[in-house]
Amino acid sequence: MNKNITTLVRLGLFSLAMTTAARAAEPAAFRDCADCPEMISLPAGSFTMGSLDKGPDESAKPAHAVIVKAFAIGKFEVTQDEWFSIMGSRPAQFKGARHPVEQVTWKLAREFVRKLSEKTGKRYRLPTEAEWEYAARAGTGSEYYFGQGSLAEHAWFDDNSEESTHPVGQRKPNAFGLHDMYGNVWEWTDDCWNDGYAGAPEDGSAWASGDCGQRVVRGGTWYSKAASVGSSARAKFSSEIRYSSRGGGFRVVREE
Repeated sequence: MNKNITTLVRLGLFSLAMTTAARAAEPAAFRDCADCPEMISLPAGSFTMGSLDKGPDESAKPAHAVIVKAFAIGKFEVTQDEWFSIMGSRPAQFKGARHPVEQVTWKLAREFVRKLSEKTGKRYRLPTEAEWEYAARAGTGSEYYFGQGSLAEHAWFDDNSEESTHPVGQRKPNAFGLHDMYGNVWEWTDDCWNDGYAGAPEDGSAWASGDCGQRVVRGGTWYSKAASVGSSARAKFSSEIRYSSRGGGFRVVREE
């Protein structure tokens, strides 16, 4: 059997086992302080990153095997209340305590995790692109973690958002217990932009080379079409521009 096919078959079996395990017990959430983001611990594992579809988006190809270490990730996107508790401001076009922050630059998001680390004594950071996709897939291999179900039950996007963000946690979670991995706001990752995955890290680390003035965002946003909110869909934003209409937000990772 071709080596690449063998790898994908093994990863498919691994994903099935992970999905079964993830659904067997509700993931436990925790906080490191009363006003810190709620976190969920994810196990170490491997998965197939990228798109296996024959669609036109070449930036999510080639699909490749990635191994990630255990880490904890935000159950929700960082909210305006959580941002205010650390940064003392509420950057958002759509105001609301439980609405996600938006109009946040990559550099400001990095400043948030730095201050959160100082406050808690734990090491917080932005997710790598591989960690984000591993978390979004939650052990599944299809483009949407829910398979053939209704995207509107899991995401705020162009069809149902009514041109606004929404409070976090109102859509159904994936098998890891993570909400809003699709839609609501684009989510920053720590990776520099590259036009495809040739030469990408296979150990779950951030890709620190390429166009580092542009950083990878994941998950789509409230105005995205369905094709832009899948597990492998990716885009790029300037790390320094505060976009007034695109809605850049993020969720945090804590190293285990």
